[in-house]
Amino acid sequence: MNVPPDTSSDDWLALVDWDALQSEELTQVHEASGGYGRTTITCFEDLRVWQQARALANRIYDATLKGPCHSDYALRDQIRRSALSISSNIAEGFERGSRAEFLLFLNYAKGSAGELRSQVHIAADRRYLDPAEYAALVEHCKLVSGQLFTMMRNLKQKADK
Repeated sequence: MNVPPDTSSDDWLALVDWDALQSEELTQVHEASGGYGRTTITCFEDLRVWQQARALANRIYDATLKGPCHSDYALRDQIRRSALSISSNIAEGFERGSRAEFLLFLNYAKGSAGELRSQVHIAADRRYLDPAEYAALVEHCKLVSGQLFTMMRNLKQKADK
């Protein structure tokens, strides 16, 4: 059974073989327990970073369904758009089928993760989020941002070899 690797640590190596993508098989390699494990990636839904970004978007929707944030239409809509943009950019970049475009769209996704984190801070400043929810959302934003950074760094390193 192929299980996506845990990309929450800096040990994860996101090595993407774009030639394999053309043959509908993409391998994501990660370091685990002193060895390497492989997970076959055939679509963007297999990427752990996309899965985390999707979960984050759903958490944002849940957080903005209730309370005063729900009534602040401008902030509610913008925070939702930012959250949606992260997973959408990962998906779009992956589907374009080239390393350069994937990196570009990962960069857009990382920018959206920063934008979302900033908006979560504003929502907390406005007392739209309770402290525990605020802290959890900020940490989830940082997790996704870190995963994106690691994936981008490793894709660039592989391109430079």
